[in-house]
Amino acid sequence: MASALSQLDVHNLNPHFFAYGQFPLYLGLISLKIFHLTNIFLNSVLVLRFWSATFSLLSIFVLYKISKIIIKNNFTQKIFILLLIFNPGLIQLSHFGTTDSLLILVFLSNIYFSLKYLIKPIYLYIFFASIISGLGLASKISALSLTTPIFLCILFSKSKLSIKILLTVSSSLLFTFFFIIFSPYNLIEFSSFLSTINYETSVAIGKINVFYTHQFLNTTPYLYQFTHIFPYVSGLPVFIFSLFSLFFIRKKNIFKFKYLLIILPCLVYFLYMGQLFVKWTRFMSPIFFVFPLLATIFISKIKYKLIQHLLIIITIVPGILFINLYFQKDIRVQASEWIEKNIPENSRILSEAGNVANIPLTNKNYQVINYDFYNLDNNTQLKDGLDKLLIDSEYILIPSRRIFNNQNNPQFPVSQQYYQNLFSGKSGFKLIKQFSINNNFLLNHENAEETFSVFDQPIIRIYKKE
Repeated sequence: MASALSQLDVHNLNPHFFAYGQFPLYLGLISLKIFHLTNIFLNSVLVLRFWSATFSLLSIFVLYKISKIIIKNNFTQKIFILLLIFNPGLIQLSHFGTTDSLLILVFLSNIYFSLKYLIKPIYLYIFFASIISGLGLASKISALSLTTPIFLCILFSKSKLSIKILLTVSSSLLFTFFFIIFSPYNLIEFSSFLSTINYETSVAIGKINVFYTHQFLNTTPYLYQFTHIFPYVSGLPVFIFSLFSLFFIRKKNIFKFKYLLIILPCLVYFLYMGQLFVKWTRFMSPIFFVFPLLATIFISKIKYKLIQHLLIIITIVPGILFINLYFQKDIRVQASEWIEKNIPENSRILSEAGNVANIPLTNKNYQVINYDFYNLDNNTQLKDGLDKLLIDSEYILIPSRRIFNNQNNPQFPVSQQYYQNLFSGKSGFKLIKQFSINNNFLLNHENAEETFSVFDQPIIRIYKKE
């Protein structure tokens, strides 16, 4: 996205990039002009992150407004907002310049306006929700799955059938109109747009095998999210308390329309996204709020105030620890500084290709080979080349868990053997330094879905030839 944005100007609005829509890119371009920033990659990254953080804050506000509708007790509302503020997954996404924070805001806004319409059927609420949905679609085409609350509130309303049909058609036309207006090149360059969508869909369903989806081989839909995503993005206490809350939810409350407007869209979204071959953490982000909400229900049922306050403190500990990540130097910078102090100049270092960012070694003349381990098992030349590199290299650098965790199974026999030999010392190398940010709370983030850790909190390992 930053690359596409850095190439845009007011005279050329074609991003030549269609994995996402143009709305967030145009928003970034306007920001660059307002703040008189040069249109370079770094500034593009910063404005995208600025908007991501802004949308995250707005999402908290919308969730507060939703809580005023569905939660009667003021203290319980405050518990809910506090758990949201200290939600590790939401904290992380607010630091990434992607569309996810915007899509979360779109989904929550649709829920809020749908609840308002159900309470008092004012057509303006449907109008607002439709515009916001159009902006969501103009950001990412999968935002279509976030429009469910609009159609459900129309269905649940007491209006005549003719009015319901009219509202459904009008809403659909309206968000389609705003989708076209704010992401016009999806139609102007329709063949490129369609080609990208077909490719991304093929990756999502596992039809095309790419190196960065190896972790999803042989995973179980729905179960994977409950074992590798939700405990980490919620924090273990919130996740556990949310499961306990199911014993306190009464059936008569679940089937009230205002609760169905929250439960059903989240369930539909989870059932659709959860069955995909790729199960990236961000795919579940629109429903991250569900676990703090359920945990709030559990905590609110505790009669003893002292225990209640203790549980609240426990639930926000993972978030407090996670925030610590952003008050430290990037772990790759820490590793770089150590390497430049402790590893001699001109040393031969074997590293791994395919990571988000290489370790920024700039001050010394190191001979770094970023090797393609992803294709090691299906390329004889790579295997033969690795044997020679192991003889020549003095150090081995593992920038993240991305390869050894994903290719540690019989489907990748060469990779599996290589890492087993390295970790056991059989290959002649010994671990001399490990860099990690200590922000875990009873969970090891390397066991989470990889994108939760490799982008901003990878564990870096350095081995030396003995």
